[in-house]
Amino acid sequence: MDFQQLIDSITPDIYESLKLAVERGKWPDGKKLTATQREHSMQAIIAYDLRHIPEDQRVGYIPPKKKTEPCDTNKRPDHSEDLQPLKWQS
Repeated sequence: MDFQQLIDSITPDIYESLKLAVERGKWPDGKKLTATQREHSMQAIIAYDLRHIPEDQRVGYIPPKKKTEPCDTNKRPDHSEDLQPLKWQS
C-alpha cells in the first residue's frame, strides 16, 4: 500500500484519533507516541486535510487579515519622511 492509498483509507474516526494522539502525545490506550509515529501521524493528518477538509477548517489554518486591521499588508503607513541617512564622524 502506498501513501496515497493509505490516506484514501483513513476514515473520519481514524483522522480524529490521529489528531488527538498528536495533541496528547499518546495513543488512546495510553502508550506514548515515538518521534517517528508523531511525524508520520502529522503527515497523514495534513494529507487527509488537503483531500477532505475545507481550507478554512484545516489544522493550523490562519484566516487572512481584514483590510481594516493594522497588520494588513496592503495598508502600511508611509514613513519615508522619517528616514535620514547616517552621518559618520571621524
